[in-house]
Amino acid sequence: MEIDLKEIARKIRINILKEVYYAKSGHPGGSLSIADILAVLYFKEMNIDPKNPKNENRDRFVLSKGHCAPALYATLALKGFFDIQDLKHFRKIDSNLQGHPDMKNIPGVDMSTGSLGQGLSAANGMAIAGKLDKKDYRVYAILGDGEIEEGQIWEAAMAASRYKLDNLCIFVDNNNLQIDGTIDKVINPYPINKKFEKFGFYVIDIDGNNTKEIEEALEKAKTVKGKPTAIIAKTIKGKGISYMENQVSWHGKAPNEEEYRIGLKELGGNENE
Repeated sequence: MEIDLKEIARKIRINILKEVYYAKSGHPGGSLSIADILAVLYFKEMNIDPKNPKNENRDRFVLSKGHCAPALYATLALKGFFDIQDLKHFRKIDSNLQGHPDMKNIPGVDMSTGSLGQGLSAANGMAIAGKLDKKDYRVYAILGDGEIEEGQIWEAAMAASRYKLDNLCIFVDNNNLQIDGTIDKVINPYPINKKFEKFGFYVIDIDGNNTKEIEEALEKAKTVKGKPTAIIAKTIKGKGISYMENQVSWHGKAPNEEEYRIGLKELGGNENE
């Protein structure tokens, strides 16, 4: 049976909106931009089992831009790692689903993240361990385009190339916005693709909100030998909700009730879905 990845991405977006609305805080913009990538990874690409989340042979995933946890939580819940009703408790003091991913308390989370710039180093470690243990699992990570202004990213990139981590595939969520504005106006990282090429990565440029292009890029990445892969995914921040799209103001705030209802309607969702 063919998996409808666009439909899964739509459901991920609905639940992102719900999480942030019920929490009255969070980061909807950058969460919405990566929904398509997560849909393809978790429902088509990755070797994972919600019934055995610590399987030694599983593929690994690191959400380096950890503030976009609503997207990861929505994906994990839809995949069956935990009850989807738990999403209503996002960012509540007694909930496991805190504002950033926690590998100790949330099934399916492979790395605790939050401090930007550190996720690629962690993904490197997982990929190196896989090679040392002669495992065939793959390691995936999503980095923010603002996040790659952090120096540690480029140290980690050099290490990934040095150790020929062809079992590592990263996505750069290039939605062109960070908390202070457009990335080229803060600390310009462009051209992102050429930089990763110079750091020894095989680079693929795609539309990161197109599930078909994501699938094709991942298939290509699996054929690359002797170097890691960087998929530069051009996305729309706030994708799917008209008043959030390409608006930096929606980097880190929650919608009010009227905005929530509008967003839910635009995504084709309902309160009970």
